[in-house]
Amino acid sequence: MDPTYNYQYHGDLPPQAGAAAAAIFGGFFLFMIIIALAIYVYYAVSLMKIANKTNTPNAWLAWIPIANLVLMIQVAQKPLWWIILFFIPLVNIVVSILLWMAIARAVGKPDWWGILIIVPVANLIVPGYLAFSSSEQPAVSAQQ
Repeated sequence: MDPTYNYQYHGDLPPQAGAAAAAIFGGFFLFMIIIALAIYVYYAVSLMKIANKTNTPNAWLAWIPIANLVLMIQVAQKPLWWIILFFIPLVNIVVSILLWMAIARAVGKPDWWGILIIVPVANLIVPGYLAFSSSEQPAVSAQQ
């Protein structure tokens, strides 16, 4: 080591550096909010279309955060108490798979489409496919 070299750092950054960092963080945060909003709208439109396809009443519930779970349960023709299972960690994953399998069956698709809901990129495709594709067999009418 050189005894004549001063290893102290004084942190002399220009004042614009903090503003630039805040602008970058704010831009990234805004971008993530727009992406999350777009995904939410996509899921709501898809669920509303699935509800209309299966003649489930109150398809507009797809736009309300907890009520969309109630709508999914109605489309899948499961008991309403299943909503409680969505608030139990790890159980909610299994219930979500079972629910999406029943929704796939309700729109006339094979059950395995519901299993794809746990695959990271496929979970963005499955709701749209179930909502906007034609049924292979007649859809079952949902009862309240």
